[in-house]
Amino acid sequence: MDITRRRLLSVLAATGVLATVPTGWASAAEVADGVERLLANTVAVFAGTADSNSRTETAGKVAAIERTARTNLAALDAASGADELFPGLPLGTSDPNLNTTYQRVYEIALATRTSGVSADLYGSSAVQDKVVDALTWLHEHYYGDQSAGYYGNWFYWEIGLSQHISKTLVLLADRAPADLVRTYVTSMDAYLRNGKDGDVDLDSRFHTGANLADITTNRILQGALTADEARIRKALTDQLTVFATIDPYALNHGVTDGYYADGSFIQHASVAYTGSYGKGLLSRVVQTLKILDGTGFAHGGELVPTVFGWVRDGFAPLIFEGWMMEAVKGRAVSRTGTGYADVATVVEAVVDLASLAEGESSTALRAYVKHIRATSRAALDPTSFVSPQSIVRYTDILADTAVPAADLNPPARSAALNAMDRTVHRRPGYAFALSRSSARISKYEYMSGENLMPWFQGDGAHHLYLSGQDQTQAFGVDYFTTVSPYGLAGVTAPVEHRGTVPELYAGKLFYDNPSHPLNFTASSESQNAYVYFPTATQAHSGGAVLGAYGAVGWVASDDVPWRDKQAGILPDDFVVHRSARATKSWFLLDDEIVVLAAGVGDAPGAGRAVTTTLDARIAAAGDAVTVTEGENWVRWANATSGTAVGYVHLDGPRPKARLDTVTRSRRVVRTSNPDTAVTKQVFSLTVEQPAGSRPTAFACALLPNASSAAVRATTPVEVLTNTPRLQAVRHRALDLTALNTFTSGTHHTAGLTVEGPASVLVRRQGKEVTVAVSDPTTGRDEVSVVLRGPALRKVAGDDAVQATRVPGGTRLTVRTHHAYGRSFSATLR
Repeated sequence: MDITRRRLLSVLAATGVLATVPTGWASAAEVADGVERLLANTVAVFAGTADSNSRTETAGKVAAIERTARTNLAALDAASGADELFPGLPLGTSDPNLNTTYQRVYEIALATRTSGVSADLYGSSAVQDKVVDALTWLHEHYYGDQSAGYYGNWFYWEIGLSQHISKTLVLLADRAPADLVRTYVTSMDAYLRNGKDGDVDLDSRFHTGANLADITTNRILQGALTADEARIRKALTDQLTVFATIDPYALNHGVTDGYYADGSFIQHASVAYTGSYGKGLLSRVVQTLKILDGTGFAHGGELVPTVFGWVRDGFAPLIFEGWMMEAVKGRAVSRTGTGYADVATVVEAVVDLASLAEGESSTALRAYVKHIRATSRAALDPTSFVSPQSIVRYTDILADTAVPAADLNPPARSAALNAMDRTVHRRPGYAFALSRSSARISKYEYMSGENLMPWFQGDGAHHLYLSGQDQTQAFGVDYFTTVSPYGLAGVTAPVEHRGTVPELYAGKLFYDNPSHPLNFTASSESQNAYVYFPTATQAHSGGAVLGAYGAVGWVASDDVPWRDKQAGILPDDFVVHRSARATKSWFLLDDEIVVLAAGVGDAPGAGRAVTTTLDARIAAAGDAVTVTEGENWVRWANATSGTAVGYVHLDGPRPKARLDTVTRSRRVVRTSNPDTAVTKQVFSLTVEQPAGSRPTAFACALLPNASSAAVRATTPVEVLTNTPRLQAVRHRALDLTALNTFTSGTHHTAGLTVEGPASVLVRRQGKEVTVAVSDPTTGRDEVSVVLRGPALRKVAGDDAVQATRVPGGTRLTVRTHHAYGRSFSATLR
């Protein structure tokens, strides 16, 4: 059978995998055997096996499955309302209630296939018949009528409900009547309204990235249930598109969602999302590889190196001591259960991937699992894993003394994830994560009442994670709850009040105006562009990396809603906000993170005061926090957690330090959060400009873990230039010069000449000079840098860098065409 050969080859050529899916089957018997193995694998993934469930390590998971099933069965029996299957979940108008109902039915079915569960549940045909009856009733009353369904969130109808239904039918095996299976599969096809003819549409903006992986996994299971080889193979071929590295200059089906060459992950076209949708995609594809193992439908081993690359380049930089960084979680930053729990999901995927990998890759993955366990301040609870088999594999990895704990990161690393406007700088003792935005990447993500006050999260906001600290006490939901949204660390914001979406639009969670030409509905493209995740309007955002050092430049700008409202495109009642102005650089060194800002002030004619927050930190109400100040320095210290940060004033107006006690409810950032009051000590270091002030410039060095003596010591950092055209510093001890240029024309500083906007680092070590260059606009064909002094020749480096002698020095011409912000480096002598 060769139904997708041409399409398959194009996808696999992009991933470097040429033989993942066989192009035909030898016999119908082999297809039947493959289907049987696929169904058995699926049961083993979710319910475990007799061997896995007999292990003491899985006892807690098995007990949890049984408790949940008994609770659901009791509720099922107690339901009395005509419009509900479970008490408190009325059906007919609430898609979340319908989704939860199907989830609870699945949880009952799961217990009947989980070895180790009590005999009255495990293998019980009577309980399985209750599940069949529940599925039949739900389809007859609330799912089968497609004209009455598909209200609320499209995700439930095309993904969420199908996940629960498909897995439930697999668990039921022969107890599920064939007619019921076919009826449900037909209905699930009908609900793929963003697809084409009841199937995936790779040109649909809804069928991309993590969403596509979920949909296609559902369809693989449905194909197994109906012994439909063509369905399985089509779904698998569609899913293979998520393995292709996104080339922004040659998009497949116009899709920007997925993994990029620099380790970035994007979902929703423009949201930096490794820590939420990215981990979902990782988890789903590894799960699918396990489901397909030995079936003959795919040679999953061919895909393992690609997924290993995601873990090494995409996840490892963003996980610090077992904590997933906030910069890549979108609206999920407002949830109460993120951070360490996010990483538990990643760990399960890595554990299972290690079992599929071979040789050094398998060893590296197992070592990384042990590293996370050894460094995390939270005791990872494997009971949270989806699969009992994963718990066994995890336990065996931790017990394997032949595998040492080892990070996939080097101890010192600067990772420029420029494709998603993120930078992570790591050193023993700390990690610094920087969030930016541009015409390519969203300023923030708000949706469905989550992340209600997100406005400045992509405006140069940073998170400085300190080693040895419980990060739930420093960041997570409580950071966004107690720190002012206008005063996030690193942000320059106008002094004004902004309303949340529910406040602005009569309590609704989105802007509702379907009669407008832009068709503002809950899931419309206009809602995405103007409400949920708007982008900025300028292109300058990015930087270069030289070894373990980095330089990043960014220009603040208005967002697309403001621009289009001024152009008369948006409705009169649509509320927009104007941004402040600033040109900023971050120079990422060993003991210092140097921040330069120029042209800082309000937008012309806006007439607002402006505050720049150099840093903001929280601590528990009872922690021993002190703030000490000197002539040109401030030191924040938390003796309870053993953490400290120093701040050295390098240039411009002196910042003001404050330490306040703040109490707020977690519900202020997410409508569905519990109304739990949180009290924190909030430290802030700010530069404040009154309304009408002229634009100003300033510079500051952040010193993670700095002692009092280190903060008072003479800094080795010299600010060379700090203007909206050019920002540059020199570190004397490292003999490192780093600069960002922001405008066209010629820029001169410290024996360097740079043409046009660029990011450049130059380090001299003996007779050698190393140089790194990037184009932060992503739009230049080449960048030219001249090093004044004796003529040098290139002895190593990227082919894109060409060195030529010019009068008075050496010119480097760097081909940046279609590099998408990538750094290019060379060594000269």
